[in-house]
Amino acid sequence: MSPTPLTIRHRTAYRYHGPVDLQAHRLVLRPRESRALKLVDMELAITPAASLAWSHDVFGNAVATATFQSPSDSLVIESVAEIELDAPAWPVFAIAASAIQYPFPYADDERTDLGSLTLNQHLDPNGRLRAWARAFVFSDPTDTLSLLKDINQDVGSRIAYEIREDEGVQSPLETLDRGRGSCRDFATLFAETARSLGFGSRVVSGYLHDPQRDLTGSAGPGSTHAWAEVYVPGAGWITFDPTNRSVGDANLIPVAVARDIRQVMPVSGSFVAANDAFEDMAVEVSVTASPRT
Repeated sequence: MSPTPLTIRHRTAYRYHGPVDLQAHRLVLRPRESRALKLVDMELAITPAASLAWSHDVFGNAVATATFQSPSDSLVIESVAEIELDAPAWPVFAIAASAIQYPFPYADDERTDLGSLTLNQHLDPNGRLRAWARAFVFSDPTDTLSLLKDINQDVGSRIAYEIREDEGVQSPLETLDRGRGSCRDFATLFAETARSLGFGSRVVSGYLHDPQRDLTGSAGPGSTHAWAEVYVPGAGWITFDPTNRSVGDANLIPVAVARDIRQVMPVSGSFVAANDAFEDMAVEVSVTASPRT
């Protein structure tokens, strides 16, 4: 099966009541290449004009820092990326024999390199999340992949999806108590549950390709999205999208991975002006099929 060519358009526009001094903005918009994703081309347009400096963060994500020379009453950031996506709908994972059954120990080097990705990032003072995670372990030992699939399925079925416009992420306990959350809340809950069981896990920010318009988290053929990955020896990083209760990279376009979703917001920055200077913000995202050449 040949790769699927796609065009991703991501436009973020800010308006202010008057000219403001724009501070440096951090842009995490470049799709993350892998064996399943090839970046063919990318263009980044910013108004007002900005100087761009590219770098890679500690996770290997491509980050652009935009700096501005003059005040402006608006800011528009638009990226257009051409990619080829070649992710199987039903992946097979070559898990190492030592990790087929849970619990299993990571090798010393793996545990060292995974570091904080195996540690919970949110407080669990009474051990509620840890107890909830342990409830998925039906036997000792138990099948590793089945365990992770059960957590993925339960998060997706237990928590009702909602669009949250406010910034930040809910804590896992807040998501469980509310029974509602956005895709970034689903991803955080899944990752923290896996970490409670000793797995190395990271969150992923990117786009959801939804040509049939039947996936949760999409308002059309494409949208920004968040999911999680778990490191399993032999198979490497396995993708879990609890929002759609799916496993594997199909329909997912990663942009950045991190310990916490706050580290990979697509656009972040600030301005200097009066307290009431901000007027509004609008975000438009589309993921569409590209003509084959």
